[in-house]
Amino acid sequence: MPEFKIQHVTKYTYEGLVRDSANQIILFPIKDEYQDVIKQELHITGNPVVDTHIDYYGNEVGSFTYSDKHSVMLINSRLSVVTKQRPLPVNDIFPEQQWEYLKQIQYMVPYIDFLKQEYFEGLPDLQEIVNKERLMDETPFQIALRFCSYVYQNFEYIKGVTTVETTLDEVWKLKAGVCQDFAHILMVMLRLLKIPARYVSGYICTHSSAMRGEGATHAWAEAYIPDYGWLGIDPTNNCIANDTHVRLAVGRNFSDCSPVKGVYKGSSGHKLEVAVNVEDENGSPYEDKAIHDAPVLQAVTELSKNSYQRYMEIVQQQQQQQ
Repeated sequence: MPEFKIQHVTKYTYEGLVRDSANQIILFPIKDEYQDVIKQELHITGNPVVDTHIDYYGNEVGSFTYSDKHSVMLINSRLSVVTKQRPLPVNDIFPEQQWEYLKQIQYMVPYIDFLKQEYFEGLPDLQEIVNKERLMDETPFQIALRFCSYVYQNFEYIKGVTTVETTLDEVWKLKAGVCQDFAHILMVMLRLLKIPARYVSGYICTHSSAMRGEGATHAWAEAYIPDYGWLGIDPTNNCIANDTHVRLAVGRNFSDCSPVKGVYKGSSGHKLEVAVNVEDENGSPYEDKAIHDAPVLQAVTELSKNSYQRYMEIVQQQQQQQ
């Protein structure tokens, strides 16, 4: 059972002094038979009291308010977590029985939210792809892996081309994005076949250069498989999410699982920076990672550009470098 030490730093830098910063954090890993939190330390600028509760989807959520005037706010989470490898689904039930079971549960409360899909302009096109990619004799498990591979092969992984506010239509037009965009597209494909699908936020804990998503929070999807339960699928890396994926929260989409969000009084201009550092059981002790070397979410002034504009700028930069 691997043990990982994870440091997650979130830094807000404001253009002027602000106050009454009210925030919600979902930085507390899920605790179940496959994931156990050994220790967690949470340090926040001003040392505010953090009240916690369990939300509708079973996530531990913290809330705090920092009332004093400040120009910088730092949220530093350090934790040690042990994961256990999950067994994979066994295809020992006829496909027809599994699809019939999914029909029976689609109106049951635990699954309804994970089957609803908001309309976007690209939905009819994606429906055609789903119909084409689906093989009628395959099980939901096999279909989920096929769709995962489709997203991985047909969407380009480009950091900075999208933000948390990017719509499905923009992602569909770009055919590019990062882990949260890949997860959202995969969930749509699964839901179109009435397979319950939910969004997962967390960390990927591997030092493999072939794996995407290190150095920041990661996201993937979970599909509900009959006679098995929720199966994690990572379309960003075209793999099953197992003991190297540490889960923070689950929900209908990114909005339900956002690690940090909040409001404040003061200047509207601010910059958000996020850094994640992972060490395994053989790694060195925690070292504060320099926040200025971390992947940075673009400043508010840059977020006013739409995704397509950012995409074209990135393409132009790459062409100039060649």
